[in-house]
Amino acid sequence: MRTILFTLLVSLLPASALAQASIIVQQSPLAGFQYYDGKALWNEMKVGDVLTLVREPDNPHDANAVRVEWKGSRLGYIPRRENADVARQMDRGAAVKARIVKLTEARNPWQRVLFEVYVDL
Repeated sequence: MRTILFTLLVSLLPASALAQASIIVQQSPLAGFQYYDGKALWNEMKVGDVLTLVREPDNPHDANAVRVEWKGSRLGYIPRRENADVARQMDRGAAVKARIVKLTEARNPWQRVLFEVYVDL
């Protein structure tokens, strides 16, 4: 279904838009923020910052684990309930990317960083 939708969307875009277009795959809160480097980096992070996704197929807690990094520092993970499709695409060699879309100073660490995963066309 996603492949059909993707093909349909691409066919509707003008050629000039394809050079700069991307498709958002999902938006997620950052899991594990409180356990990694996020607190120390908080004041440096900005909405729109590029995040690096790192596949961890040998992770002992989750075979679909995808680590999220900012400028080489570990921030957390794509939540387990939302990582299977991204992991599968990364395993197939897809150029999956991510960026920060919202930063909130919240007590609940699950509400602090919202990011989106996307692919460029």
